[in-house]
Amino acid sequence: MKKTNAMRMLDSHKISYEVLEYPVDESELGAKHVAELVGVPVEQVYKTLVAEGDKTGIIVAVVPGASEVNLKAFASTSGNKKVQMVHMKELLGLTGYIRGGCSPIGMKKPYPVFVDESMLQFEKVYISGGARGVQVHLSVKDLMTFTKAHSGAFVHYEE
Repeated sequence: MKKTNAMRMLDSHKISYEVLEYPVDESELGAKHVAELVGVPVEQVYKTLVAEGDKTGIIVAVVPGASEVNLKAFASTSGNKKVQMVHMKELLGLTGYIRGGCSPIGMKKPYPVFVDESMLQFEKVYISGGARGVQVHLSVKDLMTFTKAHSGAFVHYEE
């Protein structure tokens, strides 16, 4: 498997991680499906979402796979009055990643990263490795240090 930008960044900073590959189903890119395919608890699979704040510009949310961002709470956590999700067609140009393969590590620019506080209960989590079909398992501490992440409560869970 070819190294992604996220993996190259982790390697260059000597951050330890494990790669899990899985078959990609274009019609089902959700974290719940990914968790099933790689055989890990969905609670430890985090998805990366990109938004734009009215004061900060582009910001990144790393949230549990079975949750949705509460935009009002995310705005408050990130120092904005309003936040809106970035349109899917803008994702590649802004981050260098596509939907289903967006990682908070190795984006084109070092955008502010916010992780949901639920992540802090785990020693390690799974995030996108920077391509569809690739997850990386790494320490929460390393992820937060590398991305200079802030934590907060800004999700609600899907029914």
